[in-house]
Amino acid sequence: MGLALMSFLGWHGFGLVGNIVIGILGTLIGGFILPRLGIFPVSTAANFVAATLGAVILLVLLRVVRRR
Repeated sequence: MGLALMSFLGWHGFGLVGNIVIGILGTLIGGFILPRLGIFPVSTAANFVAATLGAVILLVLLRVVRRR
């Protein structure tokens, strides 16, 4: 999923280990942010969406930081 998203947006990967770390950190970010917004994922699909949103947020932040 992340590889397809990065390819679609024209981003370059971070290598195998980097992509795994981004996925794990994205899951943590999604699990932290969504409940604070009043969204509580209760199914596997909802947790997948939360992890994906967290990874997207992390990738956007990394892109902003890398530009500077």
